[in-house]
Amino acid sequence: MTEPSLPTRAFLGLDFTIVEPAEAQKLILGYAAAERFSYVITPNVDHIVRLAAEQRPDALTQLNAAYAGCKLQLCDSRILAKLAKFSGIILPVVTGSDLTVRLLSGSLPKGMRIAVIGGDDRQMAQLRALQPDIDWHLMVPPMGVRNNPEAQASIVKFVEDTKAAIVLFAIGAPQSEIVAWQIAQRGIAPGVGLCIGASIEFLTGDKQRAPRFLQALNLEWAFRLASEPRRLWRRYLVEGPAIFAIWWRWRKQRS
Repeated sequence: MTEPSLPTRAFLGLDFTIVEPAEAQKLILGYAAAERFSYVITPNVDHIVRLAAEQRPDALTQLNAAYAGCKLQLCDSRILAKLAKFSGIILPVVTGSDLTVRLLSGSLPKGMRIAVIGGDDRQMAQLRALQPDIDWHLMVPPMGVRNNPEAQASIVKFVEDTKAAIVLFAIGAPQSEIVAWQIAQRGIAPGVGLCIGASIEFLTGDKQRAPRFLQALNLEWAFRLASEPRRLWRRYLVEGPAIFAIWWRWRKQRS
């Protein structure tokens, strides 16, 4: 039986899936039972800026394939959603952090196998305490996975050998998307992968989410910048503002 296609809306070169958080959670749990691996990505401003800045043709081809090959492409940015709205496009916001909390704080089948790529033993202990009936598996890859084919291959093998229903990629973008795409292309692993960035750190309390009122004001980036200025100043103050020029060029081309 052919799986019905989900509605999408094109914005800034990506095709965002139009689903609400509860529906996304339900879909992901369904994908977790599949025999062939698929994956979910949650693009935000940083994703769009990185894609626009990539100058290497081979790397851009790989990135485009990784983004196009996903099962769900969910808008993880209220700023992107606001820019889309200014362009007459409505994008539901389904953040990777909120989606991870919904999945891992909800009712999961006893014994479900979940693999985590990234993080550490302490975070894994916290996840086990949160969901003690889950069969957890952890892999901590080396730094620099983006430009390390051997590290990518080791992650692929780990996922294929583990045969987890859900794989949480917590190694950042775009390496999470690239490795998930490689796994899907090989067609050996089952289940579903979620490219979730720092979501586990929010879930375990290692990092704090912005209060809801700041999120509603599109100021979560400012809260994160204030929380980790040395790590995030360049992303939010130098690289991130390029999104407005990218959006403006896209609008002109579209019109």
